[in-house]
Amino acid sequence: MVLDKNPQEILDNDLTYVKKEFSIKNPNMILCSEPFLKAEILNELIDSSTYPIIFLDFDLLYSGYVVSELIKKNERVEIYRPSKIDLKKIISEIANKISSEKFLVIIDSLNGFYNIFDEKESGRFINASLMLLSSISMENGSSVIITAITRKNDGGEWILSPGGRHIIDSKKSGMFDLKRIDKSMIIRSLNQIGNTEKTFKIELSNV
Repeated sequence: MVLDKNPQEILDNDLTYVKKEFSIKNPNMILCSEPFLKAEILNELIDSSTYPIIFLDFDLLYSGYVVSELIKKNERVEIYRPSKIDLKKIISEIANKISSEKFLVIIDSLNGFYNIFDEKESGRFINASLMLLSSISMENGSSVIITAITRKNDGGEWILSPGGRHIIDSKKSGMFDLKRIDKSMIIRSLNQIGNTEKTFKIELSNV
């Protein structure tokens, strides 16, 4: 089947179609260049979730918005602010939780995750942690969403910004590009070679 080069834009203000798309693969990665826009889509996903949320806040951005009341606190969200010292313990604790109950797990962000480490082995530990949580979550219908502040390099590949690390590339992972256009968020579902498969439009009421 040949994909439409210009897929129709699907209006999805309640995230019904986006979440259905997220259910196909695990984990799902949201690529974005604007930190505040990233926080906005996460807040939308949290508000529309019907089950509890575990939020690993490596950037300290979302929890900062909650503390400053720029984002309303959601009682179903359990926020972790990991450090290098307690990260392994937190990963283990979360793995135990999602093995027995359905959660939405948000890892915000991949950039912040890498910033905790300075060792060359960090990539191996991070990939292993993400795959562990994703594997356990699939057993009971939980979902893992990873955000990343990204840009494209000269070769057209998605890399972390700043830093230049390549993002995780896996056939099991969903990839989504998030942008703001006028008063809407546009989420593009990407295939393995980076082409757009589906486009979702979420109108922002607070703009």
